Amino acid sequence: MSASPGDMIPPVLLVGCGRMGGAMLAGWRERGLSASVAVDPAPTAATLAGPDVRVIPGPAAIPADFAPAAIVLAVKPQNAAETLPAYARFAGSAVFLSIMAGRTIAGIGNLLGPQAAIVRAMPNTPAAVRQGITVACPSAGVGERQRGLCDTLLQAIGIVAWVEDEALLDPVTAVSGSGPAYVFLLAELMEQAAIEQGIPPDLARILARQTVSGSGALLAASTESSAELRRAVTSPGGTTERALGVLMASEAWPEAVSRAIAAATARSRELAG
Repeated sequence: MSASPGDMIPPVLLVGCGRMGGAMLAGWRERGLSASVAVDPAPTAATLAGPDVRVIPGPAAIPADFAPAAIVLAVKPQNAAETLPAYARFAGSAVFLSIMAGRTIAGIGNLLGPQAAIVRAMPNTPAAVRQGITVACPSAGVGERQRGLCDTLLQAIGIVAWVEDEALLDPVTAVSGSGPAYVFLLAELMEQAAIEQGIPPDLARILARQTVSGSGALLAASTESSAELRRAVTSPGGTTERALGVLMASEAWPEAVSRAIAAATARSRELAG
């Protein structure tokens, strides 16, 4: 069933059609998207065009009569300084929703002007299957309706949580923004270890991937804590207990994960420039 005009997402200007920008666009379309514009010079971006979205190579090609309700900044943070000023003319009429890692509200505001209403957000790649988690923080100039619109845009790709302390977005980036890579690494290492133990590669891949994805689904469905679920599968004197004795040694996972999150948090702060 298609959305009624009153329920449709209002016009959006999407700046950047990479993996995350494309995932967000797909989620909006599923909910019903008013005629919108996407900006990306990559030839592959043209494949995203449709009756509801016009894809253009740069801001100079934005139709003069196009009035977006939101501008979603999905470009690489390293490109912000050269990209964002071209959209400053929309400050005061549209809300800017940034998913650029590390780029602060103040830094974005310096590029867009003092009238810009900005929401800084950090989604993650499970957005591609509408299972993402996004944490968002509004600037002082964001109105209730603008915040509601950003919430709608982000709910199209998963769960949304809001914080008022922008400093929390750096560790959020380290935990959930970068987190899928940690999970994929776990699956990769489990697959390699299975092969080392003599399991055929095809079976090793299935075992690792399904164990990780199935465990994630169980975690999502359960009311128990992750620690309780871990203990439930750890029989005294069994194989799991022996394996966890290696992984939970102080110099193993506990220290490595803590150091990894701290390193990613520090890098997020560095990206603020």
